[in-house]
Amino acid sequence: MVARLEQPERSNRILTVPNVITIVRLACLPVFLWLLFARDDRLAAGILLGVLGITDFADGYIARHFGQVSELGKILDPTADRLLFIVGVGAIIIDGSVPLWFGIAVVAREVLVGGSLVVLSLLGMKRFDVSWWGKAGTFSLMFSFPAFLLSEAGLPTDGFFRLGAWCFGLVGLVFSWYAAFTYVPLMRRNLAEGRAARRATEVHA
Repeated sequence: MVARLEQPERSNRILTVPNVITIVRLACLPVFLWLLFARDDRLAAGILLGVLGITDFADGYIARHFGQVSELGKILDPTADRLLFIVGVGAIIIDGSVPLWFGIAVVAREVLVGGSLVVLSLLGMKRFDVSWWGKAGTFSLMFSFPAFLLSEAGLPTDGFFRLGAWCFGLVGLVFSWYAAFTYVPLMRRNLAEGRAARRATEVHA
């Protein structure tokens, strides 16, 4: 018999350390765009984007291990991730530091999954947690795109960063699209359950 891991208790708190970290990450997006386009500083922009990626896992660790998991965080954190991907990757595509096909493949997946979640949630779908494949894909891509920027920064280690960008990028792309396909039956099931629960509530109201 497989033991089930105890899930951290969620709360309705708003002002938690993980939520503050997530808000700061979102506030740094304009700084990233300024560094990349106004300053034309791929090195600083790449480093900042890498730090923003690392802090994504820091706020998740703090939330789970210090009892600061919240309902707001469950919505805010994945929203911040998708904004970072869509805005950050879109900016890097415009900058020309990443191959166009690769950037579009990543953005298309984020728009598809994010848009589906928003629409289906409005229709009554119950929320569900990101799968291991999705987390692994995000982790890899958050290393890949800063590496693409650093590979075009004119450093002596350009080749090293380019190799790392492709290694992490291809793994992340495969994992993230695989996760997207596994979400399809989960979305259908959670939509049916959520709508059934809503109808039951309306009947007993």
